[in-house]
Amino acid sequence: MTDRTSSPMLDRLRAVEWMGDWDYAFGHVMSRRVLLREYLRRAALWAQVYSVESEWPFFDVTQYVDPEFDLPLKLASELEEYLGHVPSGAVRRTCVGAVRLAELRAQNPTAVPDLPDLYEPLVLFYERGGEFVRDNAGFLDLTGALFRPGTLQGHLGTTPLSALSDTVLNAVDAEGRVSYYTAADGQGPLLRRRELRDEQCDELFTRNLRWEPTDQVPGSTGDMKDAGLVELDEIEATNLIGAIVANSPR
Repeated sequence: MTDRTSSPMLDRLRAVEWMGDWDYAFGHVMSRRVLLREYLRRAALWAQVYSVESEWPFFDVTQYVDPEFDLPLKLASELEEYLGHVPSGAVRRTCVGAVRLAELRAQNPTAVPDLPDLYEPLVLFYERGGEFVRDNAGFLDLTGALFRPGTLQGHLGTTPLSALSDTVLNAVDAEGRVSYYTAADGQGPLLRRRELRDEQCDELFTRNLRWEPTDQVPGSTGDMKDAGLVELDEIEATNLIGAIVANSPR
């Protein structure tokens, strides 16, 4: 076994402010929601592959990928010490899983199945505002929004999140209640309507990778249909942002 004495994943987790600035977390609540949805989708896939559906959603999958795998002693000690700073059991389990799976992949890439990286969306979620908190009604408090995790079966087959870059995730974050629209033929721009407490903002995502004011969003649902627009969910909108970013001039 290679004696690795450092872990980029553990270093990332050490930089997370678990109970940090509320305004920072609230300002990223929309991107955190899409990241959590993507993690739950990936966790459903991994749990199904290893027949550990009962462990979903917050678990250390490495013990099922390679039951005999152990971290190097120094890294295991550093991880154990760090976990004392992590606020809850569900979050701790995923931190352990993220470090262990990254280490297993570094030591033995062929041992890790050809599945989307399980923990990357969740680590990005943590980096963009810290922990989540469970409430007694089954919701997760994402700091500014409540999220019901649903069921494993409900996440199998849902639309994957195709881009996880900061540019894409930052473009998702916005104040207010947001609805997204684009042309039904798939050829039109990405539009959004933000409803704030005392105003409404209609915006267009441009190839300059900015939201800019627009008058292309009709006033009513009927007018939307007449204009050939369809509403997108947040994952579909995020993927369209990712496609625009990928094809924008550099």
